[in-house]
Amino acid sequence: MLSNHNVEDVNEQQPDIFEELKKAVNRKGSWRDRLNAVNELSQMDTDPSIKLLQHALSGDPVFQVREAAYRSLKKLGEAVQMPAKTKGELFKGTNKILLRIKKSLPEGHTFEEFKEKLQKTRSDIYDTYEGDKGDEFDAWLKAIWEAPSRK
Repeated sequence: MLSNHNVEDVNEQQPDIFEELKKAVNRKGSWRDRLNAVNELSQMDTDPSIKLLQHALSGDPVFQVREAAYRSLKKLGEAVQMPAKTKGELFKGTNKILLRIKKSLPEGHTFEEFKEKLQKTRSDIYDTYEGDKGDEFDAWLKAIWEAPSRK
């Protein structure tokens, strides 16, 4: 495969910044960090940056990050397809995990306590769904919290 992307550009320009972006694009705990990394990688027209963008496009659980990677790759002239929005659970067994967290809290706990415990115990789930649901995250989480628990 012929490419006009120069690997040496990364090494000569800003190797420390590239390494930080590489770490950020793989950071599971923050979809915002991954999104920022994708946006910064779009400014680097090199093979390594394109590989990282392709990785984000194909493997990130948050649609906003995949969409940003798609737009970046398109802008860089790569032949890519728009990612589909994931339907259903983003993590296997999410509902069971959320129910377990709910049941672990004392009777009469508040929604905020539930939300806080989820964020502390399963930050990966919290972060991914927060990024995926956007403004509807609290409403989605509250609906799950309000659903009657089976004892």
